[in-house]
Amino acid sequence: MAYAVSQRTREIGIRMALGAQRRDVLRMVVGQGTLLALLGVGVGLAGAFGLTRLMSGLLFGVSPTDAPIFAAISILLALVAAAACYLPARRAAKVDPIVALRWE
Repeated sequence: MAYAVSQRTREIGIRMALGAQRRDVLRMVVGQGTLLALLGVGVGLAGAFGLTRLMSGLLFGVSPTDAPIFAAISILLALVAAAACYLPARRAAKVDPIVALRWE
């Protein structure tokens, strides 16, 4: 997300020059990052459920499809991804439109 924000600095500057508020930019960047994270968690869950038959011989004392474990790890990963998206989003929200337009 930090790379995507740095690549879109000029676009974000234009949006802010045209009237976008800081919260709008923050919501846009965090929303895009969270969407990617949720897609990744969904693909990971599908892969994990698909591999449970292979892993069942390695697990002792835990069922391969233990729902609370899957839910806890999914929520934890989603929260970490949202926090990781917040820092570049905050930096993007502080972009000065004039500096961004003069950037190149």
